[in-house]
Parts: sequence; structure tokens; C-alpha cells
Amino acid sequence: MTGHVVSETSGGVLTLTLNRPEKKNALTRAMYQALADGIDAADADPAVRCVLIQAEGDMFTAGNDLGDFAAVNRGDASANQAREGGNPLLNALERAKTPIVAAVNGRAVGVGTTMLLHCDLVYVAEDALLTTPFVNLALVPEAASSMLLPARIGHARAFAMFVLGEAVDARKAVDWGIANAVVPAGELRARARAAAEAVAARAPASVAATKALMRREPEPIKARYQEEGRLFAAQLKSPEAAEAFAAFAEKRPPDFTKTREPA
Repeated sequence: MTGHVVSETSGGVLTLTLNRPEKKNALTRAMYQALADGIDAADADPAVRCVLIQAEGDMFTAGNDLGDFAAVNRGDASANQAREGGNPLLNALERAKTPIVAAVNGRAVGVGTTMLLHCDLVYVAEDALLTTPFVNLALVPEAASSMLLPARIGHARAFAMFVLGEAVDARKAVDWGIANAVVPAGELRARARAAAEAVAARAPASVAATKALMRREPEPIKARYQEEGRLFAAQLKSPEAAEAFAAFAEKRPPDFTKTREPA
């Protein structure tokens, strides 16, 4: 597993720790693959009864490494090839059978928030701040979040998060049903670990069956993954995205007034 994702198994719990704090745990393709491999391995290993995802540093994740996005926008062949088949982490989350617990500290940007919709228990530190600024980057939601987030928190709130990039703090995340509890930062890992161990101690077949029963019908989620993926790929290569990435790199507001393509 990549050094930017540390894997450790003990007490029936597989802990996957994002370990790129110097880059705010921005997710590279290799990190997505490492996380996906861990989740898939948990499903294949009867000794693993729960997965715990956490992060080093002061931020859960800054979301996708924008360097990867910019490379796709520029038409880099290797970057385009790497994105074929979709995001491996999202695919693994969609098919996961093992319960997943998340411990979220600091900011959780983009996929750092949408992945939580596929977790079974979510604990947030008092400093947690969830954002899904896809439209700010001229992109669209992913991880079936265009369906799952409005179902969880309502259309108006989800639209404000997606389109206006409005942030959700820890308390609001709990009140809206995205997270289970707010925990002092110094207690976050212990609380999430205790929850993961409690899940692991339950009858595994019963837990797996309960998770399967609670999940939405898989076909609509798969269909939404595909629809989002098609639109995401198109937007990623658009003039709008080029302007958004340039503006981010130059630390200025984007100007989308001249990026509309001819009808």
C-alpha cells in the first residue's frame, strides 16, 4: 500500500489512515487505489469485521489532488488513462460489504464529504468542516451524492452545498444526519476506534446482512455513478474547468463569463 495510506489490522478492525498531511491529504490516484484495495481486502478477509478510515494532520482531506484534474484538462494521455473505469475508491465503497467507520478532523472537501454517505458510522471532531465545492471547480457531484445527499439532508441544503459551496460544521453535520456525534479533537480517534471495535464484536453475518438490508437498491446507485461519471469527465475537460483550475492556482476568483462554448 502506498506510504500515503497506512494500513493496520488489529482486533478485527482494518484501519486505513490518510498520511499525506504536508499536502492536506489531497488524494492522488495511488491513494484512491490503496483505499479501494483495503476495503476490498476487508471484504475478502473474515478476520476483518470493520474498516476505520482516519487521517493524519489537521485536515481529513482536501479532496482530489487538483494536479491530477488539471492534467486531465490539459489532455495528458496518462492522466486520462488513469481515470478510465472511474474512481477506484468510489467503486469499492459502492460494493463494500464490511461496515465502515470514519473519523473526520478538520476540513473534508469534495470526496472527503461524499464518501461519508457510504460510511456506516461517522464521528466528527469539533473543528470538522464539510464542503462539496464541485461547481466552484466547474465540475459535478460524484459518489452518487447527487442522489444520496438530497435524500439525507433535503434538496435545498444539498443544492447550497453543491452549487454555492456552503460549508457544514460539525454540529450541523450531526443535526442533518451526516454524522453520528461531535467529539473533542483529542478524543476523536479513540471514539471512532471504540465504535469500530464494537461493530467488530457483533455477530458478523448478522451485521453484514443488516448493512445489506439498509442499503438502497444497488442499481439506481450504479446508474447514478455512471451518469455522474459521464458528466464529470466532460466537465473535467471543459473550458470552464480550465478557468477554474487556473484561478485556483493563481489564487483569484474564476471568471466564467467567457468560457461558454458555442451552442
